[in-house]
Amino acid sequence: MFSTEALFLINLKQEVKMKKIKMNLVAAILISFAFASCEKEVSNASPGKAGQVAMNVKGSGATQLSGISYFDATGACSDAMGAGATYALTLTGDLAGCWYVFVDEFDCSPSGTYREQGRELFVGTYNGEAGSFWTGYRFEAKYEGCAPDGSYLGAEIFGRCQHPIMDGSGEGVFEGVSGRFDFKDDIEAGNFPYRGHIRY
Repeated sequence: MFSTEALFLINLKQEVKMKKIKMNLVAAILISFAFASCEKEVSNASPGKAGQVAMNVKGSGATQLSGISYFDATGACSDAMGAGATYALTLTGDLAGCWYVFVDEFDCSPSGTYREQGRELFVGTYNGEAGSFWTGYRFEAKYEGCAPDGSYLGAEIFGRCQHPIMDGSGEGVFEGVSGRFDFKDDIEAGNFPYRGHIRY
């Protein structure tokens, strides 16, 4: 026969043991969800095959690309391929060249939330080799206000956009490439840092 105190201690040890088992089980479940979430995030990084992540050497794994872009204030981006573009950016960093933007649709909410989508053409170099590719893009930003025609008014408060590469659009060094780039507007510096991935 066990005393009341002994029974209490035995029960307490069993409860602690059960709590540890439950905690380990919960931790294992959370870890498995985290891995599943990461896999889903990578697989959904872009619509279709456009936006799968990047490379360094053809046929190898993914490598991140990055750099900074600026409005083409000097008129250096005047390639005939970019004819009809709404505006152009000059890219520096891993990609060097011209990023031509063709705005297809836009709208603005009374709160100043601005949405825009369209197509873009990059013409330039990667690792010293020439090529080009097209992206589709979605841009979201906050401005001081909106104009009656759906465009924005006043200064930009913040903005960001996603640019999945269009399947089969790559030429030259980008032939067969897929990938995605993300731009985030740096309001204070007046430029547009980009990060992205490409895969052959």
